[in-house]
Order: sequence, then C-alpha cells, then structure tokens
Amino acid sequence: MTKTGQSSAATDSGAGLGCAGDGVQAGLDAAQMDAATGLVQLTALVQGLYARVSERHGLTPVQAKLLCVLLDGPRGMADLAHCFGVEKAALTGLMDRAERRGLARRSPVPGDRRALQVTLTDAGHEAATAFHAEVSAELSHLITPLADDDREQFRTTMAQIITHCRASASNRR
Repeated sequence: MTKTGQSSAATDSGAGLGCAGDGVQAGLDAAQMDAATGLVQLTALVQGLYARVSERHGLTPVQAKLLCVLLDGPRGMADLAHCFGVEKAALTGLMDRAERRGLARRSPVPGDRRALQVTLTDAGHEAATAFHAEVSAELSHLITPLADDDREQFRTTMAQIITHCRASASNRR
C-alpha cells in the first residue's frame, strides 16, 4: 500500500489521476482522493456523459458545444474562435459542416464587410434546445446523491472557482 492507501498496482497503472480504462477509478473514497484526482475523474465523467448525449443527438461534442453557444444569440466568427480556443481558419471547417447539415449559417456583419456572424437555423435551434435539455438533466443527475445542503455548497464552490479562473484569464490578456 502507498501512503494514500492505494495499492501499488493502482498507483503503477496511473489510476490515481483517472487513467483507468474508462477514465474513472472505481471504489476510491473521499479520504483517498486529493483535489486534482477528483477534478480529473469528475472531468472524465462529465466529458463521457457529454459525448454520449451528443452521439444520441447525432452530433459531435464540438458541434453540440457550438449549438449551445449559439443558443444565446448570434456570435462573430472571431468571438467563436476565441471561445473554442482556435484560430478563425480552424473554425471554418466546423462551420462548413454545421452549414451542410442545416444547423447554422454565416452572414455578413452589417457595417463590417470582412466580418461574419453565425446564427442557428430553425433546425439548429431545435437540435440545440433538445441537446441542452438532455445534457443538463444528465449532468444534474450526477449530483443527486448529495444532500440538499451539499448540492448547494457544490454549486457555490463551482461558481467561485469559475469566477476566479475567468477573472484571472481576463487579467492575463
């Protein structure tokens, strides 16, 4: 056994950081888990769930993200590229596929002939709404084992972490 109580086989396999077969180590209790391990394993659970729901809706995870981002309204290509962490040229392929499927469309930005904005089509809005509802329900289900007070504390803590990270990222720009 290691000092954290894991067997050396689990440690040697890399399972401590969520490297087990499905990305989640079974049977790890809270006393054995540090924050990094927990976050990595929770990330694997969330990404797996997101991918499964995307597939059920005939979308790739990145297409699902694009549709959900566009639910808030039209976005410029440059803004979307920033949101996805890619160059505008890399976003073009994603948009080409979304347009071919009739999910989104690009149109000129009034007053800026070089800029394009992206909007959902009716079919894209329907797909985004259905995906968003299902993935939200599935993600909410992840925290149902928690007591009401613990769920609220979890939400509050997540919001604090997200706010801090976004503020830090804004300060680095």
